[in-house]
Amino acid sequence: MLCCLLFSSILLAQDKSKPLPFRTAIELALRNSATSSVARADLNRARATVTQTRDLFRPQMTLGSALGYSHGFPLSLEGSAPSIFNVNIQGFLFNMAQREYIKAAQSDAGATEAQNADRRNEVIAETALDYIQLDLLEASMSVQGEQKTAVAKLENVVSQRVQAGLDSQVDLTRARLAVARTRLDIAQTQAAADELRLRLSQLTGLPASAIYTSPETIPQLPRVSQEDDLAGQAAGNNPMVKVAEASATAKEHRAQAEHRLLLPTIDLAGQYAVLAKFNNYDQFFKTFERHNLSIGTVIRFPFFNAAQRAAASAAKFDAVKAREEAKKVKEQVSSETLKLQRSVQQASAAREVAQLEHQLAQADIDAVQAKLVSGEATLKDEQNARVTEHQRYTAYLSSSFELDKAQVQLLRETDDLESWALGPGKQ
Repeated sequence: MLCCLLFSSILLAQDKSKPLPFRTAIELALRNSATSSVARADLNRARATVTQTRDLFRPQMTLGSALGYSHGFPLSLEGSAPSIFNVNIQGFLFNMAQREYIKAAQSDAGATEAQNADRRNEVIAETALDYIQLDLLEASMSVQGEQKTAVAKLENVVSQRVQAGLDSQVDLTRARLAVARTRLDIAQTQAAADELRLRLSQLTGLPASAIYTSPETIPQLPRVSQEDDLAGQAAGNNPMVKVAEASATAKEHRAQAEHRLLLPTIDLAGQYAVLAKFNNYDQFFKTFERHNLSIGTVIRFPFFNAAQRAAASAAKFDAVKAREEAKKVKEQVSSETLKLQRSVQQASAAREVAQLEHQLAQADIDAVQAKLVSGEATLKDEQNARVTEHQRYTAYLSSSFELDKAQVQLLRETDDLESWALGPGKQ
């Protein structure tokens, strides 16, 4: 029994140290995040509203009773004759306004679906960026660990040189400042990494202690061509554009419905009632029939309704406003996409600069080491070169994340984010 428990503990420890693949993190976030749950609830509600609006054309049946005491002429109870048992049936047969309300509800459901697509992209983007940033921070912490060793050595070398009278106390203070800054950078990096692990834990439902990145599972971001019309692509595919257009269409249908409330309607109506003699029907009517049935249609011709005409006019202007707002959203998405497209170019150039600066810093280390052999450089020069190289590498990692962030945001604008994160054809 003890061996089995020990084996289980070993397996659990291995699972905790096993890296979390990028795609698995995305899939878990889509399944478990609060945003996804809210999106599913909103969509189900919108679909239920469509069904509710459509079902008004299906006859509605109510069973009940209107039992009561009658003295004198049998007056009605809430609009119905006193009865032992009654059945009421009603429903729309011809109602053009209700048809438009159904179309409006369907457009609202379409807007909810588009909004949910944007929420899905939001979850993917947040999870992807948190994962990528955590991976870069883990790499940065490894470099910062080396930098901590390098600045500690630098402080030791400068301290010895001060004792030998080769450096001043100011040089030692600078070396100690480099050590303090490195400790601060490490503390900040560790705090940021812990926050990202906590957020990924909240998104995926996994414990924070079990979240370790796997760099090789991160899909390569597609190359962004500055010649492509990504602004036009976003204007046609962006979920927020679809939300605005669907909402405008819904308001147009509601405006049509308000106008069509002035058209004739035909309703189905029917009633069956079982009457009792103790309600005095046999005293006030020539004949008494215990079982009674009425069924037919109710036809209405709206003749004059100034208030409804005003409401229809107001709804029309609301629809015009919504259509213009949809156009504005489309323009904003196009502008933002073009801005991101150009920012990718700038971020790529910035990363290239940081990469070249890091390569030069590495070359400086090789040069200082060569001078050490000939006696033209000191250990202090070497440690300074290593500190600079570590700083350049950290700057390169930061510029890489800024580029990845811009590309992920651009993919979200063009609605290509899910294809990149989960593979082609995944929706």
